This record gives sequence, C-alpha cells and structure tokens, in this order.
Amino acid sequence: MNLDADIALAMRLADAAGDAIRPYFRSGIASERKDDASPVTLADRAAEEAMRRILKAECLRDTVIGEEFGITPGSTSRSWVLDPIDGTAGFLAGRAMFGTLIALMVEGWPVLGIIDQPISRERWLGATGRPTTLGGVAARTRACRQLSDATIATTGPHYFDDHDGAHFMGLAAKTDHKRMVMGGDCYNYAMLASGHVDIVCEANLKLYDWAALVPIVEGAGGTMADWNGEPLHAGSDGHVLALGDPARLEDAVAALACHH
Repeated sequence: MNLDADIALAMRLADAAGDAIRPYFRSGIASERKDDASPVTLADRAAEEAMRRILKAECLRDTVIGEEFGITPGSTSRSWVLDPIDGTAGFLAGRAMFGTLIALMVEGWPVLGIIDQPISRERWLGATGRPTTLGGVAARTRACRQLSDATIATTGPHYFDDHDGAHFMGLAAKTDHKRMVMGGDCYNYAMLASGHVDIVCEANLKLYDWAALVPIVEGAGGTMADWNGEPLHAGSDGHVLALGDPARLEDAVAALACHH
C-alpha cells in the first residue's frame, strides 16, 4: 500500500468534512429532537457526503463504513471508516471538542487515523510505523509511574450500563479521580496523544468511534486495547481502553476486572 498517498487522501477528506461542518456550528438552527433539520444532523450528513464523494471518485473498490450512511461494500481488503461528527452533544452545546474521525483499515486492522477539530483547526494524524503528528509536529504521550498519578477521562457515566459502570469506577477509584475528566468524546484521545491525559476508558463504542484513534494513540507512544488488554480490530466489542503509558496496561486491566 502507498501510505503517503493514503495520508494525502485522508487529509483531503478531513478538509472537505471541515468545510461542510463549519457553517452549521453555533448557527442557531433549531435543534429540537423531533426535527431532523438540527445543525448536527445537517452537518453530519453534509460532511459524510463530502467525504464519500471523494472516496467514490478515487477509491471505488474500497469499502466505506460511515455513521450516517452505513456500509458501501467494496472488493478490496481496505475499509475507510468515517464518523463525521464524533461528539454530537458537544457540537450542539457550541463546544469545539467534537471531531471528524477518518480511519483506513486493512484486513480489519486500523493503519491510518485522523482526528480533525474543524473549528480550532487542530488535526492529529497517526499511521502505522510513523510518529503521530498534531499540525505536522510530533505528538507524544506522557509517562505515568502509577495508576494513582493518572488523569482518567470518559465521555460520561450515562454511556455505561450498570455492569460496565461498576467496572469503570473500579478503575477510576485507583486513579487521581479529583482530576477525572467528563465529556470530550474523541478529543480525550487527542489530549492523551498530546500528553495531557493518561487514560481514556469507554464502552459501547462503534467501529467508527474508535478505529481512527488507534494509530494516533499508538503512534504517539501509547497503547489501545479492549478491557481484557487485547488489541482492537474490526471484531472488537466496543469496550475501549487507551493509555498514554503502555506500562500501565496490566494495572488498568486488573483494576477494571475487579469492582466494589
């Protein structure tokens, strides 16, 4: 595969998505739940359509998996995985912490990922075998000597069922929970890749929620796994753990396994 060409294409996808999203952000369009013309709905669709147009023109044989328009099957081992707005609640609240997620998976494994924040114009890029960059400059996770030093982030407790929530709290209790971060969606993983957060832990994620994050976190020196510590692939169940310091993986998995 020509990674440079794929990266250039992914960058153009992110540009197109951002151009589609920006006019809807803080636009004041009514966002009642029953009205499907909410800004997030319009922005989501416009952004995914813009990305799919490019992929259809240039990668017709690759599979495309998107949050808004589902799966367009292809005939290669490659899949482009798109989440035009990861962080709907933040978008609707006028907070620039949502992101466009773009991943390329080969045979079910993520090899390239972008987190693009189109308002602040921050863009993290990760690709197998290469250092992760933010705006073209290397991004690095930070060391974490022990779980009790760790800052943990999650999008919110309401995304866990009771069972998963108890396991999450088992991990959170062993971290520096005075600094626990709530909210943020994909932006938490970007902050982890840039060395500001130590652990992100979530459940019930779909493929398009996490595929782009893996190359970014790992290329910055971190690791991502499921709650058993196994690598993430297309068949993973949506329990996602990201660590800035891979040395803490066993500790985190052990803390998740036991709960009070």
